[in-house]
Amino acid sequence: MLLSRVFLTAVTCLALSAAAAASTTPVILTPDTAQWQPVPQFKGWQTATIVGNPDKAGAYYAYYLKTPAGGKAPPHFHKMTENVTVVSGTVMFGIGDTIDASKAKTFGPGTFVSIPAGVHHYAVAKTEMVIVVSGIGPDTTTFVHK
Repeated sequence: MLLSRVFLTAVTCLALSAAAAASTTPVILTPDTAQWQPVPQFKGWQTATIVGNPDKAGAYYAYYLKTPAGGKAPPHFHKMTENVTVVSGTVMFGIGDTIDASKAKTFGPGTFVSIPAGVHHYAVAKTEMVIVVSGIGPDTTTFVHK
């Protein structure tokens, strides 16, 4: 019993040490220095990983998302909480199953929005915009109207 406790303690310390060592290098990135990739489902949209892997369960991730003026994310939801920070531009966020500009709220740079898991929502870029999307993976998107 004592031997198994010692072993588990040692393994835990090694795992924590490895995690701490892996996170000792800061990540410094701006939209100008990001490596942008197209988002195949949405014409003109681009994404750039900041940190982590959005597909990895239980792990923190963050990525930039750039959309042209008029770009729309139709009503959808996520299995995990989605955090969004507006970096540049103007975006409208709304809650519901249909895009309704009269019910959406308009936000600009510096705004932070946290959308709980399962909440149906949508977004419309009023101008070209860059946002940071972050959370704990996996980052899943289910569209309300398929």
